[in-house]
Amino acid sequence: PRAGQPNGLARQDACAARVSLADTAQGSLDVQTYIWRNDITGGMLFAAMRRAADRGVRVRLLLDDLNTGGLDPVLAALDAHPGIEVRLFNPFPNRTLRLLDYLTDFARVNRRMHNKSFTADNQVTIVGGRNIGDEYFDVGAGLLFVDLDVLAVGPVVGAVSSDFDRYWGSLSAYPLTQLLSAVTLAAGWQEPEPVESEVARTYRAAVARSRFVGDLVARQLRFEWAPVLMVSDDPAKVLGLAGREDLLWTQLQRAMPPTTREVQLVSPYFVPTERGAAFFTDRAARGVQVSVLTNALEATDVPAVHAGYARWRKPLLEGGVRLDEMKRTGPPRASEPGPRAGSSSASLHAKTFAIDRQRIFVGSFNFDPRSARLNTELGFLIES
Repeated sequence: PRAGQPNGLARQDACAARVSLADTAQGSLDVQTYIWRNDITGGMLFAAMRRAADRGVRVRLLLDDLNTGGLDPVLAALDAHPGIEVRLFNPFPNRTLRLLDYLTDFARVNRRMHNKSFTADNQVTIVGGRNIGDEYFDVGAGLLFVDLDVLAVGPVVGAVSSDFDRYWGSLSAYPLTQLLSAVTLAAGWQEPEPVESEVARTYRAAVARSRFVGDLVARQLRFEWAPVLMVSDDPAKVLGLAGREDLLWTQLQRAMPPTTREVQLVSPYFVPTERGAAFFTDRAARGVQVSVLTNALEATDVPAVHAGYARWRKPLLEGGVRLDEMKRTGPPRASEPGPRAGSSSASLHAKTFAIDRQRIFVGSFNFDPRSARLNTELGFLIES
């Protein structure tokens, strides 16, 4: 397996890469994600998927259902295309009052599909921590997320495609037509034309100018060739039916050699628990340099998760672990180009760790109990 991680990308290239893969796909486009916003970047990618289907590409979209509120008409319009099929993972039967499902079926709906992958023609895939929405592609005002993806080619793409098929055919993946009423499905054809804002026009222009996309289309993109292992949870995890050997964290532990010198961990929602804190302090006591970067309270978008981390700061520091916290950074300098409008601030969202500067994990796994026990996750372990 081989993977490529281009360096020095512009802010728009993460979105541009996905649009480009959709626009150049010839046979299939398989997209799996936790969040999809119907905003500037989400709309661009919805449109790119429709263009692909118009060319005869088979498009499959698998969305976790937690954050699809208000999207039913848009998803219905996509699903109505003969070349597009939409499925919702672990869906809410009540499409308007989801709180009722929390009250009556909490044990199930509290478990979510957190995986993210974007795969074209079973030849190229993008895997990482990024959802689909303006805040993940650095456009607009408000809170913007600092994130990390890997673009991969080679045999590992086949592993991602097979894993997508496993989720697509799982007991928790429901065709959209089984969940929406006939009225909603009909209303999907009545999507209004979006109003193009100046921010949207500027962003679209920046995506179109992407040098990264030009190199990708011209087959001149430089790759870092390296062995890659895909790891993922069994989709049965959301039903509480996956065995320990079928969990991502178990697969990672089995694949990683003993750490001898250094562990560098980046996680926006770092909640080590007593067991994790003991693991890191034990490594530090053995002479391993352990460093962790996470969000400061002012930068996190989930204060409750930060509270779960804060209680372990003192034991970790006393145990020899280095902790760094990312502050909520302010707006860019006036001289910095980009499509932002108004003030914005940044929050860490990347999920990665490196061992001895020889192996790196990039994926959707947050180092917290939810990722370990409840949600399904996906990522790459890269030897480079």
